[in-house]
Amino acid sequence: MLYHLKDAVLEGGIPFNKAYGMTAFEYHGTDPRFNKVFNRGMADHSTITMKKILETYKGFEGLTSVVDVGGGTGAVLNMIVSKYPSIKGINFDLPHVIEDAPQYPGINVWSMLGRHVCKCSKRRCNFHEGYPINDAKWICHDWSDEHCLKFLKNCYAALPDNGKVILGECILPVAPDSSLATKGVVHIDVIMLAHNPGEKRGQSRSFRPWPRELDSKALTSRALPSTPML
Repeated sequence: MLYHLKDAVLEGGIPFNKAYGMTAFEYHGTDPRFNKVFNRGMADHSTITMKKILETYKGFEGLTSVVDVGGGTGAVLNMIVSKYPSIKGINFDLPHVIEDAPQYPGINVWSMLGRHVCKCSKRRCNFHEGYPINDAKWICHDWSDEHCLKFLKNCYAALPDNGKVILGECILPVAPDSSLATKGVVHIDVIMLAHNPGEKRGQSRSFRPWPRELDSKALTSRALPSTPML
């Protein structure tokens, strides 16, 4: 895949697609072993990050339900529900991801794309078309600004009067530095280049563009306490 990075710079296109003949999201569903390893890696990494978030961020207090969009195997949502037992959790991800997910107390599972009936709640959705949502971790960096604004608009339309959208994303510093956290985010930004479409690709973003993008959809934003690579 990385052999095609120069093609993305010179010609556009998606290096991953050129290497494997399909998107990265599709590939995981064709290789059960890789899918399991990837899901485990995402769960382990998310657990480290979410532990810090729950220590510093109090925005989950008072919520009655949380939908984790792209929630993987449910590790993050399980941490939230374990700390706030009154929250009803809904884990929302692709069929081949949730098939590998353990069943956590207090958490239902919904399948994306409307082509798979999940094993818990039999609910099917498409997150580019509309759904109830509270929480999305490391999702926007997979998509272009246009796609992000589209599903954030859907989030806004689905919110109850006291609802909120919580985004957990890698944040690039406005000015480059040599910290380990910045190196990690830049590395992830290159991965987004390799996995997502050319000019309007997924990307890590600095905090500065977020208020402009969110305000354009009648949403407001504020920075959360910084954590490593978040």
